[in-house]
Amino acid sequence: MAITSLRGKGNNHLLSRLKLLLNQQQRLAHTFSEGPHSRPKMVPEEGLIDMSKWRKEDSRLFGITRSMIPESSWNVLRILRREGFEAYLVGGCVRDLILKRIPKDFDVITTANLKQIKRQFHRAQIVGQRFPICMVHIKGSVIEVSSFETVAKAKRSDKEVTFSQMPKGCDKKDFIRWRNSMHRDFTINSLFFDPLSNKIFDYANGMADLGSLELRSLGSAKLSFKEDCARILRGLRIAARLSLSISKETETAIHKFSSSISTLATSRIMMEMNYMLSYGAAEPSLCLLWKFNLLRVLLPIHAAYLDEQRIRKFPQNSTMLMKLFFNLDKVVTVDRPSDCSLWVALLAFHMALVSHPQDALVVFTFASILYHGGCKKGLKFARDNAQVIVDYLPEISSSSACKSEEELEKEVSLLASLVLDSVAALTATESLFETMSKYPESPCSGLVFVPKKTAQGVAEIFRVLADDIKSYNRERKNYEIDYPVLRKGFLHATRFVLGKIILETMSSSILKGEEFVQEDYRHLEQESIKENCNKGKKRGLKPDTPELKQEFAKKHKLVEKKCRPLEQEMDIDNQDVVTLSQNVEKETCRLPEEKVIKKKHKATKQQLKTVEKNNDKENDSPSSLLSGEKIQKRKEVPDKGEKSSQLRLSSLFKYT
Repeated sequence: MAITSLRGKGNNHLLSRLKLLLNQQQRLAHTFSEGPHSRPKMVPEEGLIDMSKWRKEDSRLFGITRSMIPESSWNVLRILRREGFEAYLVGGCVRDLILKRIPKDFDVITTANLKQIKRQFHRAQIVGQRFPICMVHIKGSVIEVSSFETVAKAKRSDKEVTFSQMPKGCDKKDFIRWRNSMHRDFTINSLFFDPLSNKIFDYANGMADLGSLELRSLGSAKLSFKEDCARILRGLRIAARLSLSISKETETAIHKFSSSISTLATSRIMMEMNYMLSYGAAEPSLCLLWKFNLLRVLLPIHAAYLDEQRIRKFPQNSTMLMKLFFNLDKVVTVDRPSDCSLWVALLAFHMALVSHPQDALVVFTFASILYHGGCKKGLKFARDNAQVIVDYLPEISSSSACKSEEELEKEVSLLASLVLDSVAALTATESLFETMSKYPESPCSGLVFVPKKTAQGVAEIFRVLADDIKSYNRERKNYEIDYPVLRKGFLHATRFVLGKIILETMSSSILKGEEFVQEDYRHLEQESIKENCNKGKKRGLKPDTPELKQEFAKKHKLVEKKCRPLEQEMDIDNQDVVTLSQNVEKETCRLPEEKVIKKKHKATKQQLKTVEKNNDKENDSPSSLLSGEKIQKRKEVPDKGEKSSQLRLSSLFKYT
């Protein structure tokens, strides 16, 4: 019996060994049958981890200081470190800090798991199913905290590299960071930053791509976009905001998978579009969407409009649609965004003009009433100032200065009703197809992604003008943009900014080349958010730089040289000069005088604290169209005087 028992155990052991060998053989055969291209490049073969490309940089070499990190993010990092966990800033905030941009948010990643993260904070909740994260509410801010463990679990099906495959001499912390970075979307988003040690960790050549200002997928772009096609929209948004070129492989993959965008959930599309259009890079984002044929999927009516403008050989950046969003970019930024209702309202307004071209005076009055917050004051301003020809086709049919107040009120109300009808084409498939019937040669997927709730809010912006324009009277006490209120989508703030954008758009086609009054905010140094379609525009300098002072001195001398012979020739006394300037001001279209308040803009806890002190002074231009009004303008690439500092910065990206 004992012998029989032993034999039974021996047979079982032999069978288990045979099964194990058979399973190993099947896995090996399956691996060879997959071929070399079936595995993502981001997951290397065993023993082929190239540590020679790993880099650690001192963040101080790039001008990054601890004061640039919000207090809320600092608290999250400190608390996690105090409990013995590794914690880093990761992704876009590291990228933006290196490029001296204002990050939209500061994301944290840690070695703690999600339950451990939640236990460390009083107000924290775990959200998400596929890639769950912990939303930490601290100091009035919300910080997204992810876990290295979560990413590792989510990617196990992709043949995740295990610790047993870690190369000899590799630090475990480096291995954990490297393994996580291999699952990022783009190389420039794969950077880790430890502000406590002032170290930036790069495992995917992200610094090199930042140095060359190039957007490149991490690993195979085709596999990356196939896994998550929303990365296409995210990539174009980053390229638009940072003026990046796109690598050939990534560009090819975007073209190939552009149609897959329609398979995304409409809520995801709306979120990505809002990031594109509400944070100061709307115009270049639309340019890139149109370039890669994504606008035909997302906004087919506006894509058809741009296609027609191209056939008519109108420059893309001179179309009214692009001018509207260019002026939107002048008033919103990454740290001062608007609610989505603003750009949805602009799209609906433009659709109404294309379908039913309007008189320039009617459009000007329409915008003026929105801007001033009242019918009476808006009408008066429009009749006093809109006496010029506006060159926008097909949106503007004519320019008439001879209209009574009753006629203007009636036509403005009609225009508001047309805009209300256009809102439906952004939310209802039937209305979209009906509008697209005017463009029989243009494709239409039937995709609508604007939520009905958002559409209802947008409709309320225009309903007051459509229903009873005479009773609309919410005149403004001041003409400064209340950004916290604008971000929340309050109607009176949205109407005001919408009117401001339309007025500036109408005025820019009249007074080409005029300078607007600029307002400099205490933010990080901003470069221009321009794409290839906007090349050739002159860029500004920081107001406290010696280069700008020298430039102003040169301009002043040039003006003096031009003025002296004129004064000698005309021999006009001071009183006549004053009278002449007053007459000119009456003929020039001006918005109402506003109180110019000089104050230092204190950075909120969610904003970066800049190192340099900027003088918040306005450069009032007598030729400015909008006299006395402060208009926020994005900072742009420095002039020749700052090229040397740029070269020094770019040299830091090079490998030693």
